[in-house]
Amino acid sequence: MLFDVKPIDRQIYREKLSGFLPPKIVDVHTHIWLKSFIRESQEAQGTARTVSWPGRVAEDNAIEDLLETYRLMFPDRTVTPVIFGSPNRTVDTEATNDYVSRSARTHGLPGLLVSTPAWSVQHLEQEVLGGGFLGLKPYLSFAPVEIPAGEITIFDYLPHAHLEVADSQGWVIMLHIPRAARLRDPVNLAQLLEIERAYPNIQLIVAHIGRAYCREDVGKAFDVLGQTSCMRFDFSANTNSWVIAQLIRTVGPQRILFGSDLPILRMRMRRICEDGTYINLVPPGLYGDVSGDAHMREVSRDEGQRLSFFLYEEIMAFREAAEATGLTTAEVADIFYNNAARLFSIA
Repeated sequence: MLFDVKPIDRQIYREKLSGFLPPKIVDVHTHIWLKSFIRESQEAQGTARTVSWPGRVAEDNAIEDLLETYRLMFPDRTVTPVIFGSPNRTVDTEATNDYVSRSARTHGLPGLLVSTPAWSVQHLEQEVLGGGFLGLKPYLSFAPVEIPAGEITIFDYLPHAHLEVADSQGWVIMLHIPRAARLRDPVNLAQLLEIERAYPNIQLIVAHIGRAYCREDVGKAFDVLGQTSCMRFDFSANTNSWVIAQLIRTVGPQRILFGSDLPILRMRMRRICEDGTYINLVPPGLYGDVSGDAHMREVSRDEGQRLSFFLYEEIMAFREAAEATGLTTAEVADIFYNNAARLFSIA
């Protein structure tokens, strides 16, 4: 078995999730790649720009493993993933994109291309159209190496030339925003508004609700984002029900999409926030020595036995937000299936 499904997992799914979820789900945020794509010689390049704890969960995620994950976690649901590769400098971008392209064709799934800002417009267009992709998955790791991590802007890894061709083609862009202040960062907010206004045909999805995992990550962001009318948001890897509820109140259910960020969401954990920093509480010993990671903390053995999947935690947080904001059953179904099915033309 790919991973254990314990009695506590079955209980949580049966009591808190099964009666809430619609029969069909689209997961707009998943990564697939193989260990053979990792280039050891470049392992140190660009890694300081991202957190390291996700690598403790899975060293790769084959398409078969992704589909098996849904079978194990959602035994009575039909889940369609939107797939893209691992957007990391340590991973062979050509290999991971080729794998996604082949997997998407084999399984009839929508896929996005991991793009790098150095590509010409001609190369980008050739890769998207030739590979059968529906858009792009840019990532801050690919910003020029001379830019300090805290100073990266969206346009450093998603240049205007790429935005122009994406706008002309009506592509989807799954965007993970940079910078330590996350969603509340004024540079991020200004550039998100610029993308919406200057490139109205792009189907922009802001991943993880702009990485607003704690209340302190929000600031005045939702006041600003209330000016938007097109950009969408996924709540992948986000377990903060307050943040999710604020998003629902700001943009409404038609611009929100369910995403997981698998395989990371296979982690057994519960998330808390302390002084504006998210901390993943995990069973002792399960993910190696986490003592040096500010985002990881072990709990007691007894508490560890009660921890379930990160993905279940995310959906339970969304359910709490849905109930707090009065979402209807139909609106929940829109968020988990219909909105994405329309966007990605899933029958």
